[in-house]
Amino acid sequence: MKIFITRQIPEVGITKLKAAGHAVIVAGTEPLEHADLIARLKEESPDAVIALLTDKIDAAVFDATPNAKIFANYAVGFDNIDLKAAKDRGITITNTPEVLTEAVAEHTAALIMAAGRRLVEADAFLRAGEYRSWDPLLLLGMEFKGKTLGIVGCGRIGRRLAEIMHHGFGMDIAYFDRKPDSSLESALGARYAAEIDELLSTSDVVSVHLPLTDETRHLFNQERFSKMKPGSIFVNTARGAIVDEKALAAALRDGTLSVAALDVFENEPAVDSDLLALKNVVLTPHIASATREARDQMSLVAADNMIAVLDGRPALNPVS
Repeated sequence: MKIFITRQIPEVGITKLKAAGHAVIVAGTEPLEHADLIARLKEESPDAVIALLTDKIDAAVFDATPNAKIFANYAVGFDNIDLKAAKDRGITITNTPEVLTEAVAEHTAALIMAAGRRLVEADAFLRAGEYRSWDPLLLLGMEFKGKTLGIVGCGRIGRRLAEIMHHGFGMDIAYFDRKPDSSLESALGARYAAEIDELLSTSDVVSVHLPLTDETRHLFNQERFSKMKPGSIFVNTARGAIVDEKALAAALRDGTLSVAALDVFENEPAVDSDLLALKNVVLTPHIASATREARDQMSLVAADNMIAVLDGRPALNPVS
């Protein structure tokens, strides 16, 4: 059958699809505009599509692919896909969970360290020729041992981050989620916060690991930032629109927060100009899962889901 991939992904998945006897068409290396995507799908009429999180997959896209049995999203999140429109048309949607847990958790830990120890500021300071001599007050940061890491959304990634920061840096763990996790509490001595504001007021570092939904959009706004512990660190590697970026910039300017670290943005690839103007924010271009291991595994998982559905078997990672 014919498989259309909206942008180049690692070859391991493509090779697997071809070995299974399928024809594979890769649109190119650049993201397609919505209208161009629809036009290409009408032209190719594929039986299956691998989409990226930068693709808006809506009713118009589904209607352009009447033969498609599956859209495999090359991502864990699926807020780019209209699930109701897919269900109405009997199209299977899949994602790539678990395989990027380690990569994202490690990148989040790296952002916490970079923010707390002011590594980006220090690098810029040195490169600008401002380093004159050792100074006992130069670029003072935060030690993490004994501090509290508050995790908002303690799924696979949040839990792995908790393990890294507790065992590796001696941080105490607090978490906010829909319900308590007794295994997490037993393993790490973690404390469950039934209300998000309780977590924010007692955490030295807050890290966000939630999906983007109507309920979580701009969950972190001016009111929420005002509830955070003065001088704390805010980190987001989930979805950009969970954060009101103007409110975050204001909290960083007025000292409510000491520093923030972001890997995701509401209007990617654009970054809010107020954030760009600040020194006390670490910014990375949505690369939390950017390891060779994770991206290869994502490619294989997407391929495995395609092969299963096209063979008439259930999807391995269906999204409902």
